Amino acid sequence: MIRRTYLSSEGAAEGSQGRVQRRPWIRFRTALRPEGAQGTIRLAVRFLVVSTVISCGLFLRNDAKTFAEKPNSMPADSNVLLRNRSPLVSFRILFMTGSAADPQGKEGIASLTAAMLAEGGSRAKTYSEITDAMYPMATSFSWQVDKEMTVFSGTTHVDNLDKYYQLIREMLLDPGFREDDFTRLKEDAINYLKTSLRGGNDEELGKEVLYTMIYPSTHPYGHQNMGAVGALEKMTIKDVRDFCGANYTRANLVIGLAGGYPEAFPKQVDADFAKLPTGGIDQFKAKLTQPKLEPGTKIEIVQRETRSTGISLGFPISVTRADKDWPALAVVASYFGQHRSSNSYLYQRLREARGLNYGDYAYVEYFPRGMFQFTPDANLGREQQIFQIWIRPVEPANGHFVLRAALYEYDKLVRDGMSKESFEITREFLSKYVNVLTATQDAQLGYALDSRYYRIADFPTYMREQLAKLTLEDVNRAIKLYLKSDAMRVAIVTKDAAGLRDAILSNKTSAITYNAPKPKEITDEDKVIEVYKIIVKPNDVVIVPADKVFQ
Repeated sequence: MIRRTYLSSEGAAEGSQGRVQRRPWIRFRTALRPEGAQGTIRLAVRFLVVSTVISCGLFLRNDAKTFAEKPNSMPADSNVLLRNRSPLVSFRILFMTGSAADPQGKEGIASLTAAMLAEGGSRAKTYSEITDAMYPMATSFSWQVDKEMTVFSGTTHVDNLDKYYQLIREMLLDPGFREDDFTRLKEDAINYLKTSLRGGNDEELGKEVLYTMIYPSTHPYGHQNMGAVGALEKMTIKDVRDFCGANYTRANLVIGLAGGYPEAFPKQVDADFAKLPTGGIDQFKAKLTQPKLEPGTKIEIVQRETRSTGISLGFPISVTRADKDWPALAVVASYFGQHRSSNSYLYQRLREARGLNYGDYAYVEYFPRGMFQFTPDANLGREQQIFQIWIRPVEPANGHFVLRAALYEYDKLVRDGMSKESFEITREFLSKYVNVLTATQDAQLGYALDSRYYRIADFPTYMREQLAKLTLEDVNRAIKLYLKSDAMRVAIVTKDAAGLRDAILSNKTSAITYNAPKPKEITDEDKVIEVYKIIVKPNDVVIVPADKVFQ
């Protein structure tokens, strides 16, 4: 969840799903099969765009130093400093705690505490007074809570650095904790779960339900980051104070700064945040055992009034960005379902060839708010990840066919792996794409903090070096080793849950019709997909009313 107090100097805030910032996007990935002169021209234009983005980032990278000169290195202190000649100064104040530290029965306290710090005002100033003070500086202050990380971020012009820093320092170190702010923000959290997520956002709802299917309620990851409605309703401001005192400590603190700040500024920040309690390292990591799922395909159908059907499917994987095989899986995910790319394999098969839906994506890391943005947010570091396929959105009449098609293509990926041509094209794309991910100063700082967490070199350098060494054999071995699962979990959001459940259980033929003729290759394959068997028993397919989700 991301929240932003006012207008960002890097762009306008937006959206009900955490008000995340939109980022400009240009499709530049090379086509898997460029054909003829037209394909060659497209290829050249896309690489030109990438080169332009890379060169634009050089100004920000001059004089910037990260702690990580080689993989598996760690900083000598808790600072990540990227000083450069930019007139902007970016902050990322990171605490190594998150919703995984929510006590049993208080699911959502981590997010509510962060909201109180970033949107509840300080002891000296109300929230309204802070937003009024930030307005002429055209700046913002955001918060984001995930399982293991809570980050507060903002960017200001160096001319306003003293005024801006005074505001955010007071918010984090001397919070107001007013009762009226608590009531307002608690209602915001409850309304987000009840209205925004489960009542108005089928696509994000299905993705989040999938995570609750994979991680049981006893697991630290086993609830939505914003919490549970019942738990939030019972929370008090004392719960927030207690969580803040126990988790917002020097032991959990990592200070991230980037931009043209004065040389002595980090020492000032260090001295100010030394006032936090010493604290200890969170103990929730001791409970982070890999979930042991019962074998077989399990399907949860969330029933709500909606005009479309959203499908998310996946399973846990034992690889994170810290592991040597992660770059191989990153190549696989990009080839199979690069986010918002029209050239990925799954997109080509389901949308381009058949016109079935809007987007078809695959991930090996948590990627929330994907319907609002084109690139993932930083500081979502996790000890455990899942492989996920996201199908969005589908006409209900085609829901059964598309589910079969996704499983059919997944099985083909595991069986056949990637071809040499696809591997080379995808590897080349990713070696350029990492520069797009870190094109802004704030993104560079976020990824530098993540590299500290995963104990790797700065992300672009790490990826380019690892991709250069990667072989097709490495990638196909990783597919066999990590992406072959006998415990697939499927979350579906649709209106006619009972009808879809009956069709799945009976393995009813899901005939597909098109508005225009399709090539014989497609119609022949459709005949296979229409009867592709999903092996499930009645107890494996359950229906859950939307108003019971995250309750």
